[in-house]
This record gives sequence, C-alpha cells and structure tokens, in this order.
Amino acid sequence: MNKTSGTLAKDQDRAARLAHVALLYYGEGLTQSEIAKRLQVSRVTVVNLLREARDQGVVEIRVGGQQLKENTLARRLREAYGLQDVYISDTFSDQPKDRAASLRQLGRVAATAFLDSISPGDRVGIAWGETILAVADAMPATPIADVEICQLIGSMISERVPASENCAIRIASQLGAQCYTLHAPALASTEELARLFRSEPAISAQLDRLQRLDMVAYSIGNVSNDTHLVAAGMAQTAELRAARDAGAVGIVCCRYIDAEGQDIDLAPSDRVIAASTDDLRAAKRGLLIVCGADRSDATRAAIKGGMATHLCVDTALAHALLDAS
Repeated sequence: MNKTSGTLAKDQDRAARLAHVALLYYGEGLTQSEIAKRLQVSRVTVVNLLREARDQGVVEIRVGGQQLKENTLARRLREAYGLQDVYISDTFSDQPKDRAASLRQLGRVAATAFLDSISPGDRVGIAWGETILAVADAMPATPIADVEICQLIGSMISERVPASENCAIRIASQLGAQCYTLHAPALASTEELARLFRSEPAISAQLDRLQRLDMVAYSIGNVSNDTHLVAAGMAQTAELRAARDAGAVGIVCCRYIDAEGQDIDLAPSDRVIAASTDDLRAAKRGLLIVCGADRSDATRAAIKGGMATHLCVDTALAHALLDAS
C-alpha cells in the first residue's frame, strides 16, 4: 500500500468510527455515558468524537436516510437475538459476482466492530477464511496494549485464502500484539496422527491457550457443496452430504453444527486441530462476521449455540435473520 492509499484508508476508518458513534447517539438515542461504556472509552472521548462528527459533516451526511434505516435494523436484530451489539454493512451479496466486493465492504465494517470490542490486555482468537481475510486486509494500524492474538485453526492453504496463520499474523501486526500461531496442520491425515499432534507439548500448550480467550473473531460457512471446507480439500462431497443428512446447517472452525449450534461428530472432525465450539462459547466476547443470506441458517445456529455476543453481517443477511426470527 502506498502512502496516499494508506492515508485514504486511515481517513475512511476514522469516518466509519465517527459515523458509528453518531448513529448510536443521534440514531438510537444512547447517552454519551452508555456509548462510552459500550465502546470502552472515556465519556470525554465520546464527546470529542461527536464534536468531530459534527465539524466534518458526518452527522448531516450519515445519520438519516439509508444509514438510519440500517441502524434501526441493527437494533432490531440485537433485540431479536439477545446480542450485545450488531454491525451491518450496507451491501447486498445475493449474486456470486458481487460477493468479493461485499466481502471487502464487510471487512471494513468488521474491522471497526473488532476495534470497538477489544480491550487492552485481551487474549483474542482469530479464525481463518475469506471473511476473516477481508477483516485482516481492512484492519487499520491501531496499537493496543498487552494484546495476544491466537490462531484458532491449524495451518492450511486453499485456492481462495492464504495459509490460515496469515490472518492472525496480519491482525497482530496491525495491533502491535503478540501472536501465537498454531504449529500444526488444520487437518491430520488420520485420527491417530491428529491425537499425536494434540499431545505434543508445544501444540498442547497452544490449544490450552485457546480455552482461555477474552474474545474470538470468526465466521461460519454453510453446508453447500461449494463450501470452503470442500474447496480447501478438508472434506469430501460425500462427507458433506452425510453431515447434511445428520442435520448440519453450518461449519465453524472446521466442525459441523446443527440448527441449535451443537456439534455433529462426523468426519473430518476427528482429524481437525483447531479451537472447539466450547472454546468459542467460553470466550467473553464472540464477534461473528458473516456475508450472504445463504448463511442465515448457519448464523442463527451459531447464535443459538451461544457462540456470539457481537454480530457483523451484510444487509441481505441482516434482513434474512430478522425474517427468520
């Protein structure tokens, strides 16, 4: 990224943050103290952000019209699903050709959601996939004290996404954080080899760290034949069909879950080296980031399963979730 594009990205990040604070204050009617508590900043910071938003015309431009409509949608989703906060990217991704652009925009909104949710001293788990890569690409340089970034899924490369450790390393670099990568394959060739990997002291220590997370940032896949699990060569079409027959509606950290967000113990879960769904539930904050209405059932399942406190979705998925509620 050259200096000009880097400056532009920082300006856009700042504008997005100003718009978010302004929408909370003017759109949802939260007090300055309530906003400060939600964003984990001082009330003085909120006052300054609101003043800057007014000075730059963000309030006039962003609060109202479509932005206010989407903010109302976020509030309705938050109430319907009992979430702490919801962020909506104003994009529609029903057409496959539009998905790449929708992912980029969602990544920018999710980066803001991520920074709103994280606190100094947090231990944060980062997953892998196209959606999380978009977040890593959009994450601005924002040093946060004493943060640890932990890779949730072992190493794997697919045609769609670079090695899984790439997402964790890039986000850690932008935050000035310590990064703990998971030095094992995401998928072992046999169940016995997976057990041996997990028992190695260095890997065992890394997996143990994943049981004590303050925050996780992850996405969820559906169980269609073109899901990333199949595209990455981690599951066969026949295995995916068996999972659907068993009631699977989503895939999180390379594991199938049913409509209630509970694990379905089918191949290749016995060979996976990654955080468990229990690890996600145990985290104090779970930021679930999803693009596309075709992942509505999977997203609802993750929320029902207690794996999300914060949600970031595109407009199409937001409407699908609200309709389903």
